[in-house]
Amino acid sequence: MSSRRRFLRETGLTAAAMMLGRRDGLANIGASAPQKLTILHTNDVHSRLDPFPSDAGSNAGRGGVAARAALIRRIRSEEEHVLLLDAGDIFQGTPYFNMFKGEPEIKAMSAMGYEAGVMGNHDFDAGISNFADQMAAHGRFPIVMCNYDFTGTPMQDRHVPRLILKKGGLRIGITGVGIELEGLVPEQLCGGTKYLDPVSHAAREAEYLKKQKKCDLVICLSHLGDQYKDNKVSDENLARETEHIDLIIGGHTHRFFDAPRTYVNKSGGKTVVNQVGWGGLRLGRLDYVFEVSGRRGLDKSESIRIEKKAGD
Repeated sequence: MSSRRRFLRETGLTAAAMMLGRRDGLANIGASAPQKLTILHTNDVHSRLDPFPSDAGSNAGRGGVAARAALIRRIRSEEEHVLLLDAGDIFQGTPYFNMFKGEPEIKAMSAMGYEAGVMGNHDFDAGISNFADQMAAHGRFPIVMCNYDFTGTPMQDRHVPRLILKKGGLRIGITGVGIELEGLVPEQLCGGTKYLDPVSHAAREAEYLKKQKKCDLVICLSHLGDQYKDNKVSDENLARETEHIDLIIGGHTHRFFDAPRTYVNKSGGKTVVNQVGWGGLRLGRLDYVFEVSGRRGLDKSESIRIEKKAGD
């Protein structure tokens, strides 16, 4: 990587962290008290801006950005330190995308205060230039990808390989990985994007965030899929074959986890994996507690059904 490109990428990362961290403030909570972090997350929303229609069976009336936004606002009013993330496939699935090519989806996520996301394979469906243009015009959150080489594409300066957000006295490191595009996305829509091994690249970024940047928690946003019967790379592989990733927020396989899965990672520690289905039907919630001793852990979790907005 050229020195100029490295400078642009690092300064872009720093600027994004400053912009997205300002909402919660950076002051320490207090050296004697445990610190709590609430992580909210979605995946595979697939342009579902409205609630599901009346003929959608058990999903009728559920989902939609208005109800999700109301739920997020309520949680933020109750908790001091909240992080909101997305694991990809923002686009494709309703006429909104066919008509507006992702503009309302990105505007809605920005309005809700998302703080990072990754690209899923369907986010290329109107071409990589379209995604880059929508993010440039309407995105107020960074796209974090470490295993897509975007050199020479419109996304070259529209992504970062890693991100550090500060929540109270905590440093939260984030990286992101995407699925292999060959066979899923036509070459002309990828615009020259090169797929790189997600396990080795995520492992490198996580080690840097944990060891060099002293992050208290390292999260990988993943659009790999949770697990497969064949040898396709999955979140399960990523959890077991890396050392420094604490949490994988996944997507692509549209799995509704009843509870997060916990794997023993390469160093003998624990890596948590979670996913909340598709269509914006649920909001994932993970509450972490960080002790003064340095111990950290998942205190509780919830996969929250997004029902009708109060008053509807």
